Amino acid sequence: MGYIGKVLVIFACCVVLLTTSLLTAVAEDESKQKPRIGGGFVDTGVEVGADNWVSDPDTGGFTRAKSGTVSTDPNEYKYELQCHLGGGDFDTPCLARQLECKDGPDGEDGIPVTWLSRPRGVPGAVWAHHSGPTCLYDAKPEDLLPRIAAEIQRQFQSLPVNAGTVVAQPSPHTLRGAETNFYAEAGEQQFDVTMFGQQVHIVATPVQYTWNYGDGTVFGPQPSMGGPLPQDRWGEETRTSHAYGATGDYQVVLTTTFQGTYSVNAGPPLPIPGQGQFSAAPQTISVWRSLTRNYADDCNANPQGQGCPSAPR
Repeated sequence: MGYIGKVLVIFACCVVLLTTSLLTAVAEDESKQKPRIGGGFVDTGVEVGADNWVSDPDTGGFTRAKSGTVSTDPNEYKYELQCHLGGGDFDTPCLARQLECKDGPDGEDGIPVTWLSRPRGVPGAVWAHHSGPTCLYDAKPEDLLPRIAAEIQRQFQSLPVNAGTVVAQPSPHTLRGAETNFYAEAGEQQFDVTMFGQQVHIVATPVQYTWNYGDGTVFGPQPSMGGPLPQDRWGEETRTSHAYGATGDYQVVLTTTFQGTYSVNAGPPLPIPGQGQFSAAPQTISVWRSLTRNYADDCNANPQGQGCPSAPR
């Protein structure tokens, strides 16, 4: 073999060795970049609460924090879908090249995510890219449904549900002994919350109303929210009207009872056990008295008589 041939053989061997080294490095890098991490599967890709996750110093991945444990990690973490732009928007070019998360540890599919971190307990700290993209797996996400069912009533009671607005006719002044018509303006409300890393959609519907008229009289709970009257019918008795027996300022409070439903990860709506009661801000109503006098004067004969338009005041 000539000199040039020997050089080519040596060069080819070097290329093979270099290629093998590069493939090994890539494989090791991919194994670091794509750990199969269990926990918190969310097929809609909502982010989970930061306090649910801690960094594993041995694997470089993330695991759910055990209840009652205190993390010594100076950071807190959350994940987002790899190509998620926020809301219902995704980066289309990114979707074409995102990770494939097939055949997890227990045969399940996962989701491609990126991990964000921020300093723990620092006011105003912003989330920054930490690692990824990588795959997130959870063998049995349905195991969280009983936990959500057990927690949903407490979550429902703590939602910022608007109890509605109190409207009075007449207002802000009414007359003692006359019927004052009260009615509520309230409607269905919807909320999206995250429970145990799952997206939960809650619908709150008003079903009953309780009126506290401020003078010791309470009416309800009952299904009528009342309704407006035309001005020429003010003073008529209605289902939710009230007649005050004394003058003064009264604080009227409406308490609305809501029935709720919830759905997990866009699943079917399920009834929330029990009901939630929410009170509106007090509405002040001032009750005045009216005076009626009888006069014997004929205003045509005596324009200056008591009660006549031309009488001195």
